Amino acid sequence: MKKIFFGILFFCAAANAQNATRSFEEDIQPAVFSISKVMMHDVTNPPAASRFYAYCMIGAYEIVSQNNPSLVSLSKLIKNYTPYIITANKGEYNYKIAAAYCIMETGKLILPSGYMLQDDEDEFVKGLKRSNIPENIISQSMAVAQQVAASVIQYSKGDNYNKLSTKLRYTPLKGDQYWFPTPPAYIEAVEPNWRIIRPMFIESSDQFIPPALTPFSKDSASAFYKLAKEVYFQSINQEQEHINIANFWDCNPFTVATSGHMMIGFKKITPGGHWMNIASIASKNAKLNFDNAILVHTMVSLALMDGFISSWDEKYRSNRLRPETYINRYIDVKWVPVLQTPPFPEYTSAHSVISNAAAATLTYLLGDNFPFTDNSEIIYDIPPRNFKSFNAAAAEAAISRLYGGIHYRDGVENGTKEGQVLGAYIVQKIKAAGIKPLVN
Repeated sequence: MKKIFFGILFFCAAANAQNATRSFEEDIQPAVFSISKVMMHDVTNPPAASRFYAYCMIGAYEIVSQNNPSLVSLSKLIKNYTPYIITANKGEYNYKIAAAYCIMETGKLILPSGYMLQDDEDEFVKGLKRSNIPENIISQSMAVAQQVAASVIQYSKGDNYNKLSTKLRYTPLKGDQYWFPTPPAYIEAVEPNWRIIRPMFIESSDQFIPPALTPFSKDSASAFYKLAKEVYFQSINQEQEHINIANFWDCNPFTVATSGHMMIGFKKITPGGHWMNIASIASKNAKLNFDNAILVHTMVSLALMDGFISSWDEKYRSNRLRPETYINRYIDVKWVPVLQTPPFPEYTSAHSVISNAAAATLTYLLGDNFPFTDNSEIIYDIPPRNFKSFNAAAAEAAISRLYGGIHYRDGVENGTKEGQVLGAYIVQKIKAAGIKPLVN
């Protein structure tokens, strides 16, 4: 855990050094990463993390859109959403300060350990004062951010999240084909009722049901057995590059290592957090101004939220067992996957779904031929990787689940198809709202 702590400090120091010549008006990554840090502390699960990112960005976007007529209101994109109308005189506050502060303020209100963001807010304000921003502008900008954040929180209360705790505790289904908790911690199923969460772009959780999964079978001549054998042979004949890819896209927020009778937990960034950081990297590479960077981060966060809703809907419909369970039962009782198996059903691969949805959104806004270096995992001593496009990154994220031994090939490929169709729908909605590509 100490290693992870110092890794976060290193990442922040590197970011601060990189941004030493950049003002708050040019870079929102520190504010977004402050949200990620708290979620790592809280061990926020992947679908919940996507929800938190979305709400943290909504308020910031609305502040910007009410000060920049070229950005359409989210009421044109999100069904039954009415934005808070800022009444403060535009000359009395700085909307960029308000937007950046709103990201953290919303996180402070919505995250379980949101109080930890107070230090980030205080440091942000100190930086503004060092830049000789007038006190009255700072205080009024903070007030606007707080008003908008409170409005966003009120809106979030209608998305059924508070109903999740009223559901009966999940009990694994009986049957050899169904998901069952996996070693080493045998953690219970994560968010089995996530399908009830109100989506952002899509109409319902089951709008994009993926192709039918390969039928379960114990027969060694069956298609399903062959899927499992592929995972097994992939892991025992693994190329180092495939291991590197698996580790790079692991994004398991909480893994457990055993040492004798001890269990040690390790915290990591979520898949959504990884793609939010890619949004930050891309915004810098494209030299986007503050307003457009907010646009990119917001659209990606909304796509991620809907991607998890869609994926989780299928996961608990098909409820398929993980490769680790099947292989240990029918092929090799001692086999262990390269990555630790996440605690929820296999089909489809959520990485495949959300990565392709995010990639489609980024590709529309920033272009298909967009090379970038992804350093999102540097805090875990995992080297950066280079990609020629967002779609190339999404393809690698998807296949990494097979390399990691935690998904079958059809879960990866059909999850990719699910994410691509979902992504195309989101892009269509963005286009229809009048949002145009930012890079020609």
